[in-house]
Amino acid sequence: MNKLLFLATATLILLSPGLIIPQALASSVSGYAFPLNRTISPASATVVGLTPSQIRHFYGFDKLACETSNTCGSGQTVAIVDAFFDPNIQSDLNTFDSQFGLPDCTTSNGCFTVATPQGIQHTDRGWALEVSLDVEWAHAIAPGAKILLVESKTNSFANLFGAVDYAASQPGVHQVSMSWGGGEFSSEASNDFHFQVTGVTFFASSGDGGHGLIYPSASPLVVSVGGTTLNIDRFGNLVSETAWSGSGGGISAFEGEPSYQTNYPIPSTGGLRGNPDVSYDADPASGVAVFDSLGDQGFKDWIQVGGTSAGSPQWAALNAIADAGVAIYNIAKTAYSTNFRDITSGTNGSCGSICTASTNYDFVTGLGSPLANVLIPSLQKA
Repeated sequence: MNKLLFLATATLILLSPGLIIPQALASSVSGYAFPLNRTISPASATVVGLTPSQIRHFYGFDKLACETSNTCGSGQTVAIVDAFFDPNIQSDLNTFDSQFGLPDCTTSNGCFTVATPQGIQHTDRGWALEVSLDVEWAHAIAPGAKILLVESKTNSFANLFGAVDYAASQPGVHQVSMSWGGGEFSSEASNDFHFQVTGVTFFASSGDGGHGLIYPSASPLVVSVGGTTLNIDRFGNLVSETAWSGSGGGISAFEGEPSYQTNYPIPSTGGLRGNPDVSYDADPASGVAVFDSLGDQGFKDWIQVGGTSAGSPQWAALNAIADAGVAIYNIAKTAYSTNFRDITSGTNGSCGSICTASTNYDFVTGLGSPLANVLIPSLQKA
């Protein structure tokens, strides 16, 4: 069973060209959150974007013993919290699974559950795309895990945190993914209690607007997931991974620095929380393939999607495969280079070192991206 994530002594608890179109950027209004995905044109009747086999290869998931049997994450449940009602998510997931040879994950076979504890509200197409991204890619990385999708009535923080509470209270849930956020606000720490649940690790996207923080990823009780660019050659080989210019990151204005960062240590923050903790592919130019039959802003069916939204459910899926507490800073302190891909180039703004990727921890990509075939066994031993 997953244990509450302890990092040091504190709870941290983790290709085709086209026009980039932001679906939503973090709001400066504290009362509402927005999905953190970005699409790249064109949408297509055929697959566009990176496939599950490519992503699993680039991050080392394909070297895990469970990979060949499609059982990675077996016995675990990944909870995903999003807003509004997506009536097509089951059929979209079926299409995605059929296309990529993934095991069926349906309500009828017990793999997929949709919960609307606040009642069914209207459908929002932007949020529906977020639902498709989150559910499909959690399943792509941990195909043996069950998925619980909890849809809040609206995108207010009050409703979303209510959905988070519901998700974290469900039997078998040990990881919750939140691919949304809004601007930091002075009273945000009063909401951190939502993420202090024994046995549950919370993951959140760090934002798509470049330098700056959003909530809830700013919470020291959440694993904040920043963004990178996968640079791929014409033969489909990974050449390098660099910081994505849209990756949210920096130093919190309101949250104190947790002891796991102080003890690591990360660069000086003046006693405030540094963001993000880790990273994952987020650049729409190296975005992943998503199937969304509802469509949004003219994008429908197969869509190439990026944004830090992509990383949160996939880090949650990694946690499900590990089936252990994600003591990432402890592991990085003793065996950094074997467990993480250090992202050492790229920027997310014009603020000097805080906006620039560098060796080891930085405020653009955190500790870097996972080398899953090594990191997962390390987590299991931690």
